[in-house]
Parts: sequence; structure tokens; C-alpha cells
Amino acid sequence: MFERLFALILFVLFLPLLAILYFIVRLTSKGLFIFKQPRAGKKKKPFWIYKIRTMVEEAEDQRSKIKDQNEADWPAFKIHDDPRYTKFGRFLAHTALDELPQLVNIIKGEMSFVGPRPLPIEEARKVPKKYQARFSVLPGMTSLWIVRGADHSSFERWMKLDIEYIKNKSFFYDAKILLSTVGLIIKLLVNKILI
Repeated sequence: MFERLFALILFVLFLPLLAILYFIVRLTSKGLFIFKQPRAGKKKKPFWIYKIRTMVEEAEDQRSKIKDQNEADWPAFKIHDDPRYTKFGRFLAHTALDELPQLVNIIKGEMSFVGPRPLPIEEARKVPKKYQARFSVLPGMTSLWIVRGADHSSFERWMKLDIEYIKNKSFFYDAKILLSTVGLIIKLLVNKILI
């Protein structure tokens, strides 16, 4: 309940920023402001994750055309500089501002501030048995994997960091990861603005 209340307060505080981002996204590309996708939550229960749309309107249809550019090993699909990004969408994705709507997922009790990042349904089905513990907790807006570098190429390292997080999970551990995430976002924003 504390997390859900805190997420609600943050959502209200971020509304002016979300309004500005809404107009920029709608003015610079075709499509809806919010992108939603089914993800696997706690105990693999499906839910809709919310993000600010960062890609072209038909991005999901184009995935099969760029599968050879995948930088992650099986079963994940990730491209750091995905060609489907819009110009402004690339900025949003690389500064994590596109994740702000996930505050709504926290308010709804589908996500937590910290936890394993939620995988798309198909990718979640392919996670090896030895890493199934990652589905024993709510997925998070941020994770140990993100603050440790978010190496897109190594699915194995990603899963191991999720298990490490679960073994050490506590209020203070979550607070440490959150503070590290805020620092990382500030660094990314400064770098993007200066560049």
C-alpha cells in the first residue's frame, strides 16, 4: 500500500511533464501516446505494461524484419539503437522517461518500484527452470540488472542478477537500487542534453 500511495503521489507530480511529453510525441510522430504490451508478472500472471510510445506506429509488425539485428542472446530480443525508434522516441528510451507510465502499473498493484523487469509473454515462457524464481515477486520499474549496466547481450547475466536481487531483497536494498537508478537517469539526461 505504501508503494501504491507513493506511486500515486509521483504520478500526480509528474503530470505536467507527461503533458509536455504527450504533445511532443503526438507532434513528432503518428500514433498513440501510450504503448501497451502484455507482459508476465508475478507467478507469470499476464498484465498490460504501459510505456510512452518510442517507436513508429507499426513497430511490432516490423520486428520480424530486424530479428537478425538482435543484440541479446536467446530468448530475449533487444537492440540498443533500434531502427524503429522515432527521433524523439530514441531520447525517451535512452533516458528511461518512457517508463513513467508504469507508475500506473504500480498503483494497480501489477508492478513494484524495484524487481525483475517484466518480460514479454513469449520470452517469459522460454526462461529456463533454474531462473523461475524471478517470477516469485512483482516485476519492477527498475532492477539490479539496470543499475549494474543492463548488458543487452547476456541473457544469462540478466537472469543471474534477478536471482541475486531476490535473495537479497529488503526495504533498504530496494532503496539503494532506487537511489542508484535516479542517479543513472540524471546522468543519462545530462549526457543527452549536453550531446
